[in-house]
Amino acid sequence: MGKEPINPPTVFRSLDFGFSQAIVTTGRRTVYLSGQVAWDADRKIVGGANLESQAIQAFRNLQAVVEAAGGSLADVVSVRIYIVDYGPAKAAAVGGAFRSCFSGMAPPAATWVGVAALAEADFLIEVEAVAVLD
Repeated sequence: MGKEPINPPTVFRSLDFGFSQAIVTTGRRTVYLSGQVAWDADRKIVGGANLESQAIQAFRNLQAVVEAAGGSLADVVSVRIYIVDYGPAKAAAVGGAFRSCFSGMAPPAATWVGVAALAEADFLIEVEAVAVLD
């Protein structure tokens, strides 16, 4: 898959925050990944009430789904992150999990959205993505 990050100097340096302003891709298959949360395969919350631990599990689940589709995290071009009761104090926990997941590659485009709640009361974060595969 061809993947070109777009980060023009006329907008803020998003790479400092671990994401690209845009990604231009070429590929044969587009995979739309449903929102992933901190559930394990047995529907047990990983990380309890710890946002960073839940974020790490959500990104692990995202990785497992994209790999099951025949891709890898390097194929992810866009991510949307929904965070319950988001405020700046939560940025480090989410950003650290995001950067560790996408380290060593051109990071995907990303949007963070603060929400009042998710599908289950114990969910603190949900991550959905788009991947483009050859």
